[in-house]
Amino acid sequence: MSTALTIDHLGAQGDGVAHTGSGQVFVPFTLPGERVTASVGKGRADLLAVLDPSPERVAPVCRHFGTCGGCALQHMAMPAYLAWKRKKVVAALKGRGIETAVGDIVACPPHSRRRVVFALRRTERGMLLGYNQALSHQIVDIEECPISVPAIVSALDALRELARILASTGDAFRMAVTATETGLDIELREAGKLTDDARHAASRFALSAGFARVSFDGEIVIEPKKPVMTAGEVLVMPPPGAFVQAVAHAENAMAMLVTDHLRKAKTVVDLFSGWGTFALRLARRSQVHAVEGDAPALAALDRAFRFGEGLKTVTSEKRDLFRRPLTYKELDARFDGLVFDPPRAGAEDQAKQIARSAVPYVAAVSCNSVTLARDLEILISGGYALKSVTPVDQFLWSPHVEAVALLEKPRKRR
Repeated sequence: MSTALTIDHLGAQGDGVAHTGSGQVFVPFTLPGERVTASVGKGRADLLAVLDPSPERVAPVCRHFGTCGGCALQHMAMPAYLAWKRKKVVAALKGRGIETAVGDIVACPPHSRRRVVFALRRTERGMLLGYNQALSHQIVDIEECPISVPAIVSALDALRELARILASTGDAFRMAVTATETGLDIELREAGKLTDDARHAASRFALSAGFARVSFDGEIVIEPKKPVMTAGEVLVMPPPGAFVQAVAHAENAMAMLVTDHLRKAKTVVDLFSGWGTFALRLARRSQVHAVEGDAPALAALDRAFRFGEGLKTVTSEKRDLFRRPLTYKELDARFDGLVFDPPRAGAEDQAKQIARSAVPYVAAVSCNSVTLARDLEILISGGYALKSVTPVDQFLWSPHVEAVALLEKPRKRR
């Protein structure tokens, strides 16, 4: 049964929200001000027709939009879309009582995402490769992907064939694909047991396809070319499955904000450093101590530093910052600059230690504006002044938004 609804605003995940007598209803692929008809279930609806389209409605650029769960907002004009994402950061800060000027959002163009994680499953008709449908485990097999760099899109059929050779499970599994400067770096996860026959066949295929590296649950199957990324001008060879900022343009924008803010710091600590996205750039001016829980990432960072040129000293420490954050005493003893870029959960316990410290320059990077706002509230309560917040649209047409916050604390007079 269809119901006529008027969309009031967009929810946190990009769905249109309509108010009804029985509460809010979320309608995907709608925009504020639109009148629509929808098939309404419990709190959620399937769009049937748009009766009065918004002037902000545009034609989606991808044939899979509406079924594929990879994008939520291709139907929204870019200026309105970017304004909505910026408002998400503003709202998260206001929710914590933080009133501050939020800068213009850094936009990222289509065809720029260099790291994607595909969902795959073997079927009687062949290997499905794509993304899960929204709120579903059903995989939408894709033929195009306008968020991804051309090197990934042009390899979709080859990636399916590689998965067909390697996978030994009938269940869904994942494939992370990163476009590096030397070719595609591919890792399969949860794809069953790796057999010797599959290893040999996959190696032959990877060589013919020109892949840089193929890994299976963290084990390298074949590595014809070392996958190479850059942190500024420093060459890095990340380990299999390493976290990589999804878009190079976004990474450069965030790094520029961080390095400029910490330019006066002589000794900097990079918390949740990964393989050195910020640390290796900061080392152009400052001595850097990188702290990270993943040993292979730290090994890649250390190797990049040792072979890099024109860098100040970079030291590293393997440490679980969720279980054992750096204390304020450790911070005060060594550092006058700090950057932290935690996972989506944020860094609440670490933020409490930073708040007690006297480190004068702090940069906070986050892919979750809600946990960022919580951590910033802690820092502000500890005496830090929030100087700026800059949103970054690293995840195009999704509800996710990155942000960089810069803070300062007056130096104590001795």
